Amino acid sequence: MTLKIADHWFERKTIDDAITLLWEPYVDPLIRCNIWHVRGREFDLMIDTGLGIASLTQAARDLLDKPVKAVATHTHYDHVGGHHEFDECLVHSLEADLLRNTDNSNFAGLTKDTIEPDVADKIEASGYILPDILVTAIPRKDFDLRGYELQGVKNTITPVEAGDIIDLGNRRFEILHLPGHSPGSIGLWEAETGTLFSGDAIYDGPLIETLPGANLDQYIATLERLLEIPATTIHAGHDPSFGRETMQTIAQRYLDLWR
Repeated sequence: MTLKIADHWFERKTIDDAITLLWEPYVDPLIRCNIWHVRGREFDLMIDTGLGIASLTQAARDLLDKPVKAVATHTHYDHVGGHHEFDECLVHSLEADLLRNTDNSNFAGLTKDTIEPDVADKIEASGYILPDILVTAIPRKDFDLRGYELQGVKNTITPVEAGDIIDLGNRRFEILHLPGHSPGSIGLWEAETGTLFSGDAIYDGPLIETLPGANLDQYIATLERLLEIPATTIHAGHDPSFGRETMQTIAQRYLDLWR
């Protein structure tokens, strides 16, 4: 299969004066994560960074006019591929080593045959259809699909824990530990505006509780907790944003399925 060379790798949408959504349009929905740029008075956040196939900092250079901290809602490769481009990265302490990836143990693959067959079966059982190749284009002529690896972070990694506050000067986000999809999954909760960046703890698509490192009991507890959070806007790790009613509907659907 010959893939076309993309003339640009990222697309974007302005959500409001402070939030911009970026994404990789040529990536299969399974691993096409939402990348959130949040503008602050003292510094900005980049919440998740995509696959790292092309430079995020170059694509978003017009947005990056002050210091930026890259947040990892969790360390699955589709969310942290670009973290190595940032001077400081925030990640839950349980997944800091995976973000460093010094031993190349954090799985990364762009073809179906690089995924363990039993894991691929579980992904498809959750509701996804896995194509043989997980991208429909490449960023440059010499890009090697099979040579793709996750580049570990060598710059500053700041571990975060539940209850920590990220203070941007004009906005304050509380770290929520939302394990289940992965051990160190986190959300960023801004009570003042009712805004939750939920990562892959919840999104409006097939949730996956069977990946390596997932824990069903923890995921159930996370969904039960999300039912109680008075979020009015949820910016998730995949798929479109949604409101509180949709969050409760999704959470209850999976609680009924999994409990």
